[in-house]
Amino acid sequence: MEKLLLISLLLISTSIATSQSVTDPTAFLRCLDRQPTDRTSPNSAVAYIPTNSSFTTVLRRRIPNLRFDKPTTPKPLVIVAAATWTHIQAALGCARELSLQVRIRSGGHDFEGLSYTSTVPFFVLDMFSFKSVDVNLTERTAWVESGATIGELYYRIAEKSNVLGFPAGLSTTLGVGGHFSGGGYGNLMRKYGLSVDNIRIRNR
Repeated sequence: MEKLLLISLLLISTSIATSQSVTDPTAFLRCLDRQPTDRTSPNSAVAYIPTNSSFTTVLRRRIPNLRFDKPTTPKPLVIVAAATWTHIQAALGCARELSLQVRIRSGGHDFEGLSYTSTVPFFVLDMFSFKSVDVNLTERTAWVESGATIGELYYRIAEKSNVLGFPAGLSTTLGVGGHFSGGGYGNLMRKYGLSVDNIRIRNR
């Protein structure tokens, strides 16, 4: 099998929280409104705070381990369900300004709760909308956004070729953002290495 070189967007979770972290969710919303915005989709329109009626629904839609779905589990101050690159830039800018830890959820499973829990003030950057997989057979590359799953990546490759593949995990529900951030172990690693060994570009 010939390997496909992957060009992927990866957003790595960063810890920037300090003792000075803001604990008021509305401060984050005000910060978002001060950031550059897309006129068709204001930054604060994709932000959910605990007083929002949709907050719990958005938080729970990717909590596969019920151990972390308890009233005592620390909750994010804000969930930003990014739909555009501007939303991502604004959210990360506010995290830096307000000294909040960033937890990034890709499109896959997270049984350890690393993408939606923390012991310090934090917000969740939800990347579920970024699921594009664009396979280029001529260059033998693919551009994959971090909200896509391993299964979606495999499917798009198989749609266009029966000889190309990509070394990654067996679980099709793995999100590529988290899987590649951890190296990307899989059955093809002895011949083709880890997933990250085949990633040329990690940011636009």
